[in-house]
Amino acid sequence: MKKERKHQFYKRYIKRPMDIVLSFIALLALSPVILAVALLVRIKLGSPVIFKQKRPGLNEKIFTIYKFRTMTDKRDKKGNLLPDEERLTGFGKFLRSTSLDELPELFNVLKGDMSIVGPRPLLTEYLPYYTESEKQRHSVRPGLTGLAQINGRNNVGWDERLAYDIEYVNNINFINDIAIIMNTVKKVILKSDVNVCTSDEGNLALIRSKQAG
Repeated sequence: MKKERKHQFYKRYIKRPMDIVLSFIALLALSPVILAVALLVRIKLGSPVIFKQKRPGLNEKIFTIYKFRTMTDKRDKKGNLLPDEERLTGFGKFLRSTSLDELPELFNVLKGDMSIVGPRPLLTEYLPYYTESEKQRHSVRPGLTGLAQINGRNNVGWDERLAYDIEYVNNINFINDIAIIMNTVKKVILKSDVNVCTSDEGNLALIRSKQAG
């Protein structure tokens, strides 16, 4: 019971202030990198430099996530955007494999849209396809990284990935968060468990609609 009270205290009173401090420090420390990446994105991929997309956050409240752009705006003869695979450049793949494309999300953390650690914010179109248990992932702020990201990232199936999210939600504490942060740094440096594929094979809505059909 005492241990549970400690975890609740951390979740309610420590986690958010820690997010603010860590994201602010990270933005200051990484500002040269952020500016350099922004300049390279502008040169190699054009404008806008920042990719914005609506994602569901805490209590399924929709917010705008910020990432560095990784794809071009190439279109076919009819003016339609080409498939993602054809618009994702070598530079874009590099940004994704190193997680540099996610640096602008530190502003989301500072704003309160996200946390340093939590279930990753997925597409809004996935909301109808979660089980009742999986919906718990929206009872906390989404994170820059999470338990699923240090256990296979997007190389594991959706059922397993979402199960890791629920496991995290049910066991939020300071030690776990620090361990996840440290493991994330290690994986980013080693570029392990990285998959930059953009095909529909990884689309949760497509997979579960097929299963239901």
